[in-house]
Amino acid sequence: MSASYAAVYSVTLPRAHQVVDPFHVVALANRTLDQVRRRVQIETLGHRGRKDDPLYRARRLLTFGEEKLSEERASRLQSLLALGDPNAEVAISYRVKERIREFYRTTNPDAARELLDDLVFHCVSKTMPPEIRRLGNTLKKWFTKICNYHLAKITNGPTESMNNLIKRIKRIGFGFRNFHNYRIRALLYTGRPHWRVLDSIVVR
Repeated sequence: MSASYAAVYSVTLPRAHQVVDPFHVVALANRTLDQVRRRVQIETLGHRGRKDDPLYRARRLLTFGEEKLSEERASRLQSLLALGDPNAEVAISYRVKERIREFYRTTNPDAARELLDDLVFHCVSKTMPPEIRRLGNTLKKWFTKICNYHLAKITNGPTESMNNLIKRIKRIGFGFRNFHNYRIRALLYTGRPHWRVLDSIVVR
């Protein structure tokens, strides 16, 4: 979600449909939720989270998708929010995050677009927490590119996963002075090598 990248692609690939990666949208929603949690924590208790504080204890549960919470965990989360979230700002932010996840699970592009449009409308309301209003404005700004996911169904996730794996290989190997050997190791870990030609590869 970079304005500079979007501007470059608009010039160099004017006919391409730009798609905001779902990972970054959901990650933004999670960061926003955590910002609300931290602010409410300080406003209600006057200090940053401590291990016995309700909202601090709820921080990991809030990262779970609603459908992944067991009945026990869902009940625990509800109890912790009841204790530490007097104005339901954290609860509202959690619902917003879950609605964004629902947007990506929706298979019909028109229904998904309508869902996101409705979510943006509610997020920018003056009654919402300031962090959620900022999120709503960001979603509004990138609305079309976010919705384009349902037309293209593409994500940069596999590429980023591969890049992270290659970086991990370099870290575990304490760096590689020889790029040739680094490349061989990366190909072995991240791809499906042609075993019949491995004998022709010479480690330098």
